Amino acid sequence: MKKQKSFNKQEQNTVYVVPTPIGNLEDITFRALKTLQEVSVIAAEDTRNTKKLLSHFEIATPLISYHEHNKESRGRQLLQRLEKGESIAVVSDAGMPGISDPGYELVQAAIDADYPVVVLPGANAALCALIGSGLPSGEFLFYGFLPRKKKEKEAELERLKHSQATLLLYESPYRVKDTLNMLKAHLGNRQVSVARELTKKFEEYIRGTVEELIAWSKNTELKGEFCLVIEGTTRDSAQENDLWWSSLSIVEHVNYYMDEADLSSKEAIKRVTRDRNMAKRDVYQAYHIDQ
Repeated sequence: MKKQKSFNKQEQNTVYVVPTPIGNLEDITFRALKTLQEVSVIAAEDTRNTKKLLSHFEIATPLISYHEHNKESRGRQLLQRLEKGESIAVVSDAGMPGISDPGYELVQAAIDADYPVVVLPGANAALCALIGSGLPSGEFLFYGFLPRKKKEKEAELERLKHSQATLLLYESPYRVKDTLNMLKAHLGNRQVSVARELTKKFEEYIRGTVEELIAWSKNTELKGEFCLVIEGTTRDSAQENDLWWSSLSIVEHVNYYMDEADLSSKEAIKRVTRDRNMAKRDVYQAYHIDQ
């Protein structure tokens, strides 16, 4: 067991996790600015981006890079600096470090080495998108970015589709259309809110069913960072979703996955096999004979 008193006036040997604005510079807190001024060094995901932030607020604290590709070696160096009595602020390009951004490993290493870790409150895109969506916020599941590979992405959506919690996803503008189509195929026509460019000049929310947002995306040039907020399932709808295919023939069931999820006949047959709990050869024969 480890116990930490965060306000015992320690000024050395401490890691400060400092959220930075996700778009609007006015969202930084006084405490964050004070911390960035007083620490020995700032570990930044991209020193070029953080340098602009520091320059705007006239902060001259030294910067050191800390990102996905150097986190192991740089993490060891930062622990050595803590051992020498230095204090460290860790920041990402935007928002809370450690949330779909570097930071977790350094926090874990500092805790394991018995150094204090102090987390400051601040900007976070997922929570802004959740509250602005109008969807239930009493229980929610933050996932972050879905896998890029199609099969892995489908597998994750299948795993998540029974969750009754509101689902939060981050997504690239280049993959939003594909993700919306996959949501329709795997989760059904649920209520969804798409939030883009949060806190910035072009902040926008688009709320509606998955089908409505698919239609919207076809005629819209998608730019900026996106957060998707997706309605959770209910116990009744979860049971219905399990047997949504009951009125379909095997041929129609296979064709549905080929059309809606853009699967090959081989992959669609595998999916039908799982849905119906049938032997693969039986689905294969039924599909090709009836076809």
